[in-house]
Amino acid sequence: MFPALETHLKQTIPDPYEDFMYRHLQYYGYFKGPTSLSSAVHRQIEAINRDSRMLSLPHLRSRQLLYDELDEVNPRLREPQELFSILSTKRALPAPRWPIECEVIKENIHHIEWAPPQPEYFYQPKGNEKVPEIVGEKKGTVVYQLDSVPTEGSYFTSSRVGGKQGIIKELAVTLQGPEDNTLLFESRFESGNLQKAVRVDTYEYELTLRTDLYTNKHTQWFYFRVQNTRKDATYRFTIVNLLKPKSLYTVGMKPLLYSQMDANMRNIGWRREGNEIKYYKNNTDDGQQPFYCLTWTIQFPYDQDTCFFAHFYPYTYTDLQCYLLSVANNPIQSQFCKLQTLCRSLAGNTVYLLTITNPSQTPQVAAAKKAVVLSARVHPGESNGSWVMKGFLDFILSNSPDAQLLRDIFVFKVLPMLNPDGVIVGNYRCSLAGRDLNRHYKTILKESFPCIWYTRNMIKRLLEEREVLLYCDFHGHSRKNNIFLYGCNNNNRKYWLHERVFPLMLSKNAPDKFSFHSCNFKVQKCKEGTGRVVMWRMGILNSYTMESTFGGSTLFTQCLAELKELLRQEIHKKFHELGQDVDIEESWSDISLSDIESSTSGSDSSLSDGLPVHLANIADELTQKKKMFKKKKKKSLQTRKQRNEQYQKKNLMWKLKLTEDTSERAGFASTLQNHPAFFKNSENSSFLPMRSENPRLNEVVFLFLTLCHTNSLTSQISTSLPQGDKCSSHLCYPNLTVPLGARKH
Repeated sequence: MFPALETHLKQTIPDPYEDFMYRHLQYYGYFKGPTSLSSAVHRQIEAINRDSRMLSLPHLRSRQLLYDELDEVNPRLREPQELFSILSTKRALPAPRWPIECEVIKENIHHIEWAPPQPEYFYQPKGNEKVPEIVGEKKGTVVYQLDSVPTEGSYFTSSRVGGKQGIIKELAVTLQGPEDNTLLFESRFESGNLQKAVRVDTYEYELTLRTDLYTNKHTQWFYFRVQNTRKDATYRFTIVNLLKPKSLYTVGMKPLLYSQMDANMRNIGWRREGNEIKYYKNNTDDGQQPFYCLTWTIQFPYDQDTCFFAHFYPYTYTDLQCYLLSVANNPIQSQFCKLQTLCRSLAGNTVYLLTITNPSQTPQVAAAKKAVVLSARVHPGESNGSWVMKGFLDFILSNSPDAQLLRDIFVFKVLPMLNPDGVIVGNYRCSLAGRDLNRHYKTILKESFPCIWYTRNMIKRLLEEREVLLYCDFHGHSRKNNIFLYGCNNNNRKYWLHERVFPLMLSKNAPDKFSFHSCNFKVQKCKEGTGRVVMWRMGILNSYTMESTFGGSTLFTQCLAELKELLRQEIHKKFHELGQDVDIEESWSDISLSDIESSTSGSDSSLSDGLPVHLANIADELTQKKKMFKKKKKKSLQTRKQRNEQYQKKNLMWKLKLTEDTSERAGFASTLQNHPAFFKNSENSSFLPMRSENPRLNEVVFLFLTLCHTNSLTSQISTSLPQGDKCSSHLCYPNLTVPLGARKH
């Protein structure tokens, strides 16, 4: 259309990809020189952009160019999606990028993977726990305090690997000698967030958590290090600026402790510890928002140990990268798991996208596959979401027949960490924009919320290609135990209750962990910007938020209680059949379940009609040959004594058979009558052995095989569901914790 202009542009404008690379490297601090374009050329390009006619030229309408929302000004090159998506052991992992205000220590923090061999118990409140008075630094001594932390009023500007430039200051106090027992605190590492520590007594400390960066709120997650411990002392820690009025600490949840010496010598990792645990309202009133306190006491296992405390088992951005690196370098898993870069976060950290599916035989089979979309860590302080995700990935990338079947029939799109910036800096809820990303899935501000914007558009493109059968975003819950789902409620009578089918299936497949009673399907106005609601309105019927507790499962002991009640009813039924009325009071620990359960000779639902005629003769011939063979092998009795012994044996067996039928009914009753106080002390019974629960969520969390039958089942379901699931989340049995969320830390 304008050949002269095209020739001129080719002569004056250098290669666009080369210019993009210069700009990209300069933006991230790897190139200090000028870009390849001169100012004159820049002015010429801007003049062309201002001319609306030039915007319609074919050479400017390239798929590599991105335009603003109104397609008016400033076209720019699209970032190559595959540029940073290949992980390899041949080069180091891309280091996390921090805001330039953040100081970061140079030590690499690493925790071993370990799961407790036995279930961990809830703390049992005694009612007399101490409520420490908050004295602050006026009466105490500040032993650790971050100097400069960006709060509300400031905003994110730029980032770099390693955070703030210059020498890293020593914030902990200097010990005066070997007898100085002051604890040394530190939190300037990935996901750490301790702001200040004040020593108010010899072994007592008040702790202040850092708020989410660029905000003045969201304090719930905590993760920090202490050194210079003493073994025989009882320490008290009190966090003074928590913001939630309710917490699982009020019903027995314990903080997590990690001992470096235990890890090195005994291969023991994170575990629940603490006594005198109390969650209460802060008694200081400054006229602002109310604060709440968490206090607990603890005895460290060793002298001069390095220990860590955390709200939940940490899972950092580096942990994710190491996991993905192992997948990328696995010759089998890499065949059906493609690792890509979805986008860059505000700080320039990679948001990874995994596509998991088995290769299809034909393009038609590949196109017919339905999709499943999973995501985690949009809220960075809910690290249990990452452990659930890791459990799912361990399963779906395995050689399990179920996993292979799922890869054959589904395409899995997995976003393992949606908010890497928040995870890195130790935020509880927000990104570096200072906002909750799970309220902005409808945003058009791509530059401010890139992770969410690109996720929504990826799913929008996916819906154009194939049906998305399920969307699920993994979260953690700080006020309720067990695992449950938040879904949506369809008013269309054609799909009424369909959203509740998958949660009900999960409750049947994992009744000791998943609580259907705790699920909720109400769409509140304040939740319109959440992932589950936005994806549901985009057309994904099964759209959920999966909530995993920070505490533990209360359903296991409840299932035991239900089994006891069922057996109680069975025994009463048997006594009724016998026409007896016996008062059962004592413990039933010595009763055999085989005496209680009915015995049958098998199913009679399909009686045999015999063999077809053409097979009957063959069977008779084989039977005769078998009998002849047995007769040849059987030895004849040689003496009268042997024949007499055989006769006596048969006679005895016959007499026993005659008495068996008459004694069977009386035997069961007599067995129970030996325990006249059968049910009086059922809590002490041990009729079922306690099995060791795997504390990691792992494969049982997400049984996608049940989802394969969802569409066929929903058409057969009646128009009403049970009023409540038997395995509710009421804290009737708070003496046992079966920890959830994978626990290998």
